[in-house]
Amino acid sequence: MAAGILLPGTGCAWRKRKAAAAAADTRPEPKLKRSPYTVNGKRYRPMGIQEALQYREVGEASLYEGGDSIGALGERLRYGAKYAAHRTLPLPCTVRVTSISTGKSCLVRVNDRGPFHHRRIIDISPAVARAIGFHQWGVHQVEVEVVSVGDGPNQRTKE
Repeated sequence: MAAGILLPGTGCAWRKRKAAAAAADTRPEPKLKRSPYTVNGKRYRPMGIQEALQYREVGEASLYEGGDSIGALGERLRYGAKYAAHRTLPLPCTVRVTSISTGKSCLVRVNDRGPFHHRRIIDISPAVARAIGFHQWGVHQVEVEVVSVGDGPNQRTKE
């Protein structure tokens, strides 16, 4: 068979199967906080589920001192817990935060909004910072990748 020739019935069949499987998901969408909001005169529009499931970014993380306060979902942010804040991911979602310098990673629940500094992509709790080897104040280079969106039986996960 010559290179570049497809036999009938081959080609993108796996894409059709994947699309059919996605269309067959009859679960209701997970309950998420996705309403647009404004901070310091700048408007933020959170991502949809499919866009969020494709999210992956490398950038600066900063330490988040939200301990023993209330986050955007109304949940108590406890000092020893692993949580994070992101400007545009739907809430809640779970991300994998990986340190670029140490290679260590940690699964983190994103349940608050921020950081509102133009160069930072995520705020992480002290427990997450310790888990990935970021111990001092300041910023740390990380990779952030969404693992799942939502909670409970309607949660959507990356395929």
